[in-house]
Amino acid sequence: MALVLSLAAVLLVAVPGIGKFLSLGIGIMACGLGFFGFRHGAASARLCSAGAIALGFVALLLGGAKIGLTVLALDRLERLFSP
Repeated sequence: MALVLSLAAVLLVAVPGIGKFLSLGIGIMACGLGFFGFRHGAASARLCSAGAIALGFVALLLGGAKIGLTVLALDRLERLFSP
């Protein structure tokens, strides 16, 4: 489940609009489920959980960068058009 959520979070980064916020939320949830699965799973489940944690952090990184760049672009546009 965590691996599917983390993959969905990575794919949601590319969706315009609300996708970046959904990717942050689902990425956090995937990392949490991945940590839980890593602690309480067998060897094969730990491998899948580690992959889910890695993909979840990638989604968090990409979503955060997208939000940061959006804020920077809006700030630049505000300075460009302010009198």
